[in-house]
Amino acid sequence: MFSAIVVGTDGSETAQEAVRTAAELARVSGAQLHVVTAYGATTAVTALAGAAGYANEALALPQQRTDAETLLERALAGIDTGGLTVEVRARQGEAADVLLGVAQDVKADLIVIGNRGMTGARRFILGSVPNRVAHHAECSVHIVHTC
Repeated sequence: MFSAIVVGTDGSETAQEAVRTAAELARVSGAQLHVVTAYGATTAVTALAGAAGYANEALALPQQRTDAETLLERALAGIDTGGLTVEVRARQGEAADVLLGVAQDVKADLIVIGNRGMTGARRFILGSVPNRVAHHAECSVHIVHTC
């Protein structure tokens, strides 16, 4: 059915539901699971970094990457990954671009993403990540209903 599944997470509870769904799909299909998060100027990790007081963006990038890697560890903490091949990836960039890039790199058959994410002005300015992924992916996209 699937050989490589990519799932995106921003650390939110809705994204966690997408990670759980992707893990189950990987289990039943025998696929590799690639859990991905983005960091950089407009991501959730960056917003947390700003709140933490990282004044200089260039100096903040290494810390943002560390925060993103921690976020990935937390995303997998409550997931049964026994018997799965799991890779985690923290990449700098916009969330949709990062997901699409990783999917292309690993030749994914499926991208799993939650239907909820950014809200308010950020969504208006940047657009919906699930919408961008669904319209630009070269593979199938499963949008998990997370509310």
